[in-house]
Amino acid sequence: MTKVDVLLGLQWGDEGKGKVVDVLTPGYDIVARFQGGPNAGHTLEFDNKKFVLRSIPSGIFQKGQINIIGNGVVLDPILFQEEAEALEAAGIPLKKILKISKKAHLILPTHRLLDAANEKQKGSGKIGTTGKGIGPTYTDKISRNGLRLGDTLHNFKEKYGVARDRHVAMLKSMGEEPEFSELENKWLSAIDHLKSYDIIDSEYEINKALGEDKRVLCEGAQGTLLDVDFGSYPFVTSSNTICSGACSGLGVAPNKIGEVYGIFKAYCTRVGSGPFPTELFDETGKRIRDLGHEYGAVTGRERRCGWIDLVALKYAIMINGVTQLIMMKSDVLDDFDEIKACVGYEIDGVKTDRFPFDVTTEKIEPIYVTMPGWKTDMTKISSEEELPAKFVDYVDFLEKELQTPITILSVGPDRQQTIVRKSFHR
Repeated sequence: MTKVDVLLGLQWGDEGKGKVVDVLTPGYDIVARFQGGPNAGHTLEFDNKKFVLRSIPSGIFQKGQINIIGNGVVLDPILFQEEAEALEAAGIPLKKILKISKKAHLILPTHRLLDAANEKQKGSGKIGTTGKGIGPTYTDKISRNGLRLGDTLHNFKEKYGVARDRHVAMLKSMGEEPEFSELENKWLSAIDHLKSYDIIDSEYEINKALGEDKRVLCEGAQGTLLDVDFGSYPFVTSSNTICSGACSGLGVAPNKIGEVYGIFKAYCTRVGSGPFPTELFDETGKRIRDLGHEYGAVTGRERRCGWIDLVALKYAIMINGVTQLIMMKSDVLDDFDEIKACVGYEIDGVKTDRFPFDVTTEKIEPIYVTMPGWKTDMTKISSEEELPAKFVDYVDFLEKELQTPITILSVGPDRQQTIVRKSFHR
């Protein structure tokens, strides 16, 4: 019996997971998304085309592999239909290769309204949600009030009506007067479209595939530091973005986990509110943003930028059990004279290499190591042997600090701009 491999982000999301899934997919039979919703966008570029995936796994662009949306995902039928139709128009035979778990929870029109109302009530303390109803949907899931895709197959109108009326009462208690009839009609139509896909018991399908020695890649969304338990709480998402989320989000036992690929950028970014110890507010931060085109794939929001944070990265590697590291956007730093890396924090005069319990309130001063830049355009490099010596020194430094091999390097947005090192293994 084979084991599943897991691929996930180690920072605050936006690490470039979509491209890496697309690069790795030829070695797998199934790609399965295990958590998150349409607030998490994966951007892929190839053949001079750009695609943004919100809910659909990134393995759909290969040669017929099965893609699965797992039970840990929350789905907005309207956004799913828009995404699916755009992909089918681009020639992707989605209905032949995509399967969806019956246990995936549905984002209702009223979840969006609740999301906006909740943020409004927080005032200056708002989390920075994308407003797509993710948090309220996961709240309903945990409180046992959610609607799942499988519910569309039995007495759905009655179940939907109960959930909708409950939300309306909640909105009115918050001083809102909800009007969503047009959105509701569109949503109900999108439910019919969703039902045209293969709706499955995904936990059985994945474990059956493992029993047949098929290879499965589990794809996470967002990043470790947004995990609801281990991230920078409360500025986090509403699901488990870490490796254990693949177990609960797909029905895979812990002893079935094989390789854990952890993805990170050569620097660090964050979207929305929340702590960011190495954030740069100067021209260097702006330069990284401009060179890296750091704007949200789904929201278009400007990303905050800073130097790489090895304290946070070591923490993420530890709780995920990462076996191989993948470094993205190395080329963004090609023209910098100096590169910095945070190797510790100073909190109230005390130095530490641990990610603190409440990173949101602590006054953290990052401790940096400075290294010379490589001053070389790496976007045309296609082999490990061509890499500039000072960049290799930077990679060696990171591997020594992180005690984990960096086996894949990305030197540009296209799938071809990827260097698989000799240390890579499946």
